[in-house]
Order: sequence, then structure tokens, then C-alpha cells
Amino acid sequence: MDKNQYKESEKEEQGLDLLDDNGSKLVLYNDDYHTFDYVIKALVDICRHTYEQAEQCTIMIHYTGKCIVKSGGYEELLPMHTALLNKQLTSEIIQ
Repeated sequence: MDKNQYKESEKEEQGLDLLDDNGSKLVLYNDDYHTFDYVIKALVDICRHTYEQAEQCTIMIHYTGKCIVKSGGYEELLPMHTALLNKQLTSEIIQ
């Protein structure tokens, strides 16, 4: 077994294969409780969006039910996901 195969095998055994990915996406879902302004402010504060980006994401969330609000590594997205949850917004990290 070469070095790369060993590393992949080790990650699978530890269940970390899903965490070691720069292709993760943070998805924010629509709800019937929060205002546009609340969601926009959360995206600006937490995901470091510009106001215009946050506004566009919020409109997309409203009309399609969800929007990918950030892409990156799992470790980078996890604090943002947690912060969105703490604001009672529904989000998840997907591969």
C-alpha cells in the first residue's frame, strides 16, 4: 500500500473522509419566521457577504427554498453553520 492509499484508508476508518474536502457548501433554507432584513444581516455578519450578495441570496432562498451561501472547506464552514443555527436559521453543510 502506497502512502496515499494508506492516508485514504486511515481517513475512512476514522470516518473523516467527509470532513477533508474543500468542496463543501453551506446551504441556507427558507422559513416562514425570519424577515429579509434579519437574514441579510446574518449573512453579512456571519458569512462576510456584501449587502448586495446577502440580499440576492435572501431573494433566492425566498423563491427557491434554499441557497448555497458559502463554499469552502468543512472546517471553514462549520463555525458559520453553527452561528446561523444559533440565530435560529436552518442551514446544513453538504458535500
